[in-house]
Amino acid sequence: MLYYFFNYLEDHYQIPGASLFGFITFRAAMAILMSLLISTVFGKRIINFLQRQQVGETIRDLGLKGQSEKAGTPTMGGIIIILATLIPVILFAELDNVYILLLIVTTLWMGAIGFLDDYIKKFKNDKEGLKGKFKVLGQVGLGLIVGITLYFNPNVTIKEKLPVVQQQEILAENPNALPGKFFAAEEQSTKTTIPFVKGNEFDYADLITWIDPSLGKYAWLIFIPIVIFIITAVSNGANLTDGIDGLAAGTSAIIVFTLGIFAWVSGNIIFSDYLNIMYIPRVEEITIYIAAFVGALVGFLWYNTFPAQVFMGDTGSLTIGGIIAVIAIAVRKEWLIPVLCGIFLAENLSVVLQVSYFKYTRKKYGEGRRIFKMSPLHHHYQKSGYHESKIVTRFWIIGILLAIVTIVTLKIR
Repeated sequence: MLYYFFNYLEDHYQIPGASLFGFITFRAAMAILMSLLISTVFGKRIINFLQRQQVGETIRDLGLKGQSEKAGTPTMGGIIIILATLIPVILFAELDNVYILLLIVTTLWMGAIGFLDDYIKKFKNDKEGLKGKFKVLGQVGLGLIVGITLYFNPNVTIKEKLPVVQQQEILAENPNALPGKFFAAEEQSTKTTIPFVKGNEFDYADLITWIDPSLGKYAWLIFIPIVIFIITAVSNGANLTDGIDGLAAGTSAIIVFTLGIFAWVSGNIIFSDYLNIMYIPRVEEITIYIAAFVGALVGFLWYNTFPAQVFMGDTGSLTIGGIIAVIAIAVRKEWLIPVLCGIFLAENLSVVLQVSYFKYTRKKYGEGRRIFKMSPLHHHYQKSGYHESKIVTRFWIIGILLAIVTIVTLKIR
């Protein structure tokens, strides 16, 4: 809202300083500062409110060291992350931007699913919470909304670099031509980016047009299910990662910050030209959302690091995963998720492998056997005697390394 207000002041009254709100960098800086303020200062009030409402975590006895001390710690702390993200976004972002609208819907949608799950666990005394099929149904519903919007909305477009021959012709005519001249016109497309490949663009439509080129109009039958799968997988990965103090929030902050770099360069025609990557008009506005989200996650860590004063619960973890997935798809870097979100992937795989191997060995030998001492993976290290602070710190370090590898894909192909 402040974005529109100061733009009005600049257009009609030329008030000094009002033009600052036209710059992405200024609004992103304001967004991260405000989200940090909200999550740290007002976060304590929310924690106190949750304590008064006796919204404490019920701890299952898993035989982990220090587990019993966490009983009664307020949960549903994801509310802090959601509020600290949405308030700065509403104030500083362009609210008519299709990507911002999608992320706001994602935040509210996944936040509602997670809140309902936490509510059932606490107030209905059902340790299982919201049944898995309803969670998946909610994730599929969001995937449909995101997939349909990104495929059919006319404001979701890309600009590709012109062939080298055409670029040379343009330079011959005008040696001082601006970078924007080297890109083709905006077009709706299902193209995305493949990492570490020289011709690093892949069109989902190719999965169907090889049969008959006329089938290109049905590419949504391929694109939308892929979006649904990505959102479901990443949100569940974030949910599984939320098991020890500070792990999910810290890891997610690293991932989101990295996606912010991709959003910035992909939405800036000068950087897109220099890096020889796909230019995505209007996607740079996501930088405002990402700045607010990173600030909210870092601010939440103030209270969530060991020993945690609050847990995010499914209200936070499902929301975080959904947001990360949607941002990655919007900036067309979803194929980088296995690298960038390597921690989430490892946590997911550890559960899948553990359950699958247990069922297989029980059927074959009559007794279930395990690969890990306990899953998800962070609990395996707890069972191995590592303190959770050490586990979290080392997972953060691995997350930073994975983020660096992800950023390097901009140039290494």
